[in-house]
Amino acid sequence: STIPTSVTEEQFNAHILPYLSTAKRGFVCQIPLYKVFNYILYRLHTGCQWRQLPIAPDPNDPKKEISWQAVYYHFRKWSADGSLERVWQASIQTVRADLDVSELNLDGSHALAKKGGESVAYQGRKRAKTSNILPLMDANGYILASTGIIAGNHHDAFNLKTHLQAAFKSMKRLGLTIAGAFFNADSAFDTREARQVCFNHGLIPNIAENKRNRKTPKRGRKRLFNAAVYKHRFATEHSFAWVDKFRALLIRFDRKDAHFLGAHHIAFAMINLRHVLAQKV
Repeated sequence: STIPTSVTEEQFNAHILPYLSTAKRGFVCQIPLYKVFNYILYRLHTGCQWRQLPIAPDPNDPKKEISWQAVYYHFRKWSADGSLERVWQASIQTVRADLDVSELNLDGSHALAKKGGESVAYQGRKRAKTSNILPLMDANGYILASTGIIAGNHHDAFNLKTHLQAAFKSMKRLGLTIAGAFFNADSAFDTREARQVCFNHGLIPNIAENKRNRKTPKRGRKRLFNAAVYKHRFATEHSFAWVDKFRALLIRFDRKDAHFLGAHHIAFAMINLRHVLAQKV
């Protein structure tokens, strides 16, 4: 299904609103929140500047129905207080019957960071300042866990043990049974710590061997590596192609990690809910 570029009010009330923080006193949004969310979605899909949002006019007033600053305010608030992460986590529960956790695929995605900011550093391979994020997907391309934002000067296996422990624990908290699953990752993630974390959580590390890690042939029993299962990692390419549809994520302009991560959480949720939101309400 096509990744949603907007949601109806009914879809918003069912899958998004219950997980967002809303004003209980003081400032209350002057238009329905589903419209605010759709403006945020528009910005993420098109990559336009916030001030360029095509905000509709107020039918009862010559002014626009809401300012772009108010839309940006909601995005920042929902990013910082965990609302958007809760929307993503809830999307995993919504599609739980469609998940295939017999295989889990890990890969990374670098984004150029034009304005610098938190967790931004020069990445030699890209010849630019970048940030990196490592999503973890099931066999069907649903995004089940992710690292935070990682500075581009770090290699993919940087702090991998901590990241994997957090990801596996997060999936278990959601009630997902991951024991016995193949953990597919390329040779950049071939570390002793990564394999040990997999074993500790009952997963089967199916990681391509990084020959640069070893000067002499490994002694003893050969590591398990299922080439046929490893080829299924192409599912990650579908997921990353879907993420790339959100043009605001291709080049990072958000200086704060929380905001850039919040934008990813929206993208992950829309990818997970792609079949659900395609249904007519």
